[in-house]
Amino acid sequence: MNTLDLLLLAVGLSMDAFAVSICKGLSLGKISWRHMVLAGLWFGIFQALMPAIGYGLGSFFADMIDAYDHWVTFILLGAIGLNMIKESFEDQEHCDASMRPYTMLMLAIATSIDALAVGVTFAFMDIDLLPSVTLIGITTFLFSAAGVKVGSLFGTRYKNKAECIGGIVLILIGLKILLEGLGVL
Repeated sequence: MNTLDLLLLAVGLSMDAFAVSICKGLSLGKISWRHMVLAGLWFGIFQALMPAIGYGLGSFFADMIDAYDHWVTFILLGAIGLNMIKESFEDQEHCDASMRPYTMLMLAIATSIDALAVGVTFAFMDIDLLPSVTLIGITTFLFSAAGVKVGSLFGTRYKNKAECIGGIVLILIGLKILLEGLGVL
């Protein structure tokens, strides 16, 4: 996976956290840098941690399905992307202003489950894990911090669009990996 693909993947993965951060900014009303940094840290750390865990889990199975790894990657990224697109068309959920550790932990886990699945696909690819998860974490930190600000300024106007775009990006990356694995690209 080249650097541009990895960056696009990081942006796609960060869209769930971005959408939740927009809600946080909307519900908080008046925000401070502290709110932005807290959201960025919670979501960024978990978005970096989950692919590393997924990589560890996927490494156990990589040798068994090496011939089909491009299909596994395509199916997982496609399913995650389709789910994000589906969620982008659902009604707005209630925005909670709480920044308490338990609340943020639950949100960070919920928004990073897709990153766990992506980490499983990393085990089937020639990928340098540490720079990859670092880029995912930093990208998510930046998008989440910005999401709090966007939410405080514009409300949830961009929440659903961000989730939909993130889903499309993940599907396209999965398709590219499949086509490369089949020798088309």
